[in-house]
Amino acid sequence: MNEEVIELHREHTGVLSMENEINVRNSRELALAYTPGVAELSKLIERNPELAREYTISGKCIAVITDGTAVLGLGNVGPQAGLPIVEGKALLYKSLAGVDAFPIAIKQGSVDEAVNTIKNLELTFAGIHLEDIQAPTCFEIEERLQKELSIPVYHDDQEGTAIVVLAGLINAAKLINRPLSELKVLITGIGASGIATANLLYAAGITQLTLVDIDGVLSKHKNCSNPYQEALVEKIDYKVEAETLAEAIVGQHVFIGLSDANIVTKEMVASMAENPIIFALANPVPEIHPDVAKAGGASIIGTGSSNFPNQINNILAFPGLFKGLLEMKVNAVTLDLQIKVAEAIAGLVPEPTPEKFVPGIFDEGVVEEVTQSVRNYKIKEEALV
Repeated sequence: MNEEVIELHREHTGVLSMENEINVRNSRELALAYTPGVAELSKLIERNPELAREYTISGKCIAVITDGTAVLGLGNVGPQAGLPIVEGKALLYKSLAGVDAFPIAIKQGSVDEAVNTIKNLELTFAGIHLEDIQAPTCFEIEERLQKELSIPVYHDDQEGTAIVVLAGLINAAKLINRPLSELKVLITGIGASGIATANLLYAAGITQLTLVDIDGVLSKHKNCSNPYQEALVEKIDYKVEAETLAEAIVGQHVFIGLSDANIVTKEMVASMAENPIIFALANPVPEIHPDVAKAGGASIIGTGSSNFPNQINNILAFPGLFKGLLEMKVNAVTLDLQIKVAEAIAGLVPEPTPEKFVPGIFDEGVVEEVTQSVRNYKIKEEALV
């Protein structure tokens, strides 16, 4: 147990606190900020409920929500143990992008129960950030919320992961002098992150996608464990003769790991195409250690860890993304928007090298560039109407 971590969080009782926007130091300020002044706001909002977004926190604060069923590297730890994760995400929103966010842990239950709970919070928040909810229930929860809420709903394990993977791949492809559309890509771990990543890569023009899950290569009527995997395989319609990961990785240009530790060997990397691209993103231990991947012939390597170069981390996306969503009143994180954000992140490294093909989390301009990509997207969408 890391005592420094434990002591830090114990000392502050978490990492967040509430901070007022205005001071209440006398009767006049009390009357303006609270009673009787707020009665005027209540009457105004009663006549026009949408004005609540202009006059209350519901116009600027997002909810970061988890049930703790799929915490990266830990699994199903439950909602209360998931709370530190979403509390940390809320801290990053405020620290990196100035976005107000509030962490919420909900007890595990049915999809209907989760959807109804989150729907009942809609009037308080300007957006919903879902976190660490297990597949396949996370797909149905997000889909229903996106249809039934009037505010943006974003699942970081899906859209966030997909965006940063595409951003890294855009620059990695430049290093091997191949267009994205020609890449042969294998993704292992076809859960929330894997399905979203495959969908985004396909939308970006990558059609030679091989999908591998715990039981082997996914194909029509084989090894798919839920309707979302089946629909993805049907859409991609890429025929693969291989059945195992070791067989399927042969000749691939890219390996994207969103699965488990130490499942790829040096020999597997050596069997890939020349100058293979390895994104081993499992945490805390990757699918293959970078040193082992290098020994197998890879030089373009990304992981999900800050212990190695080229950390492919969702922090590159979500703070600036939601800042832009709120500022521009964008209510859907579409595939087109995800591609624009990925391109913006990739553009922060104009001359990629094997040592650096994705920006660092604390590099100057990351949040602003992502936010600007949302602004540009919204302006273009409005011009097309």
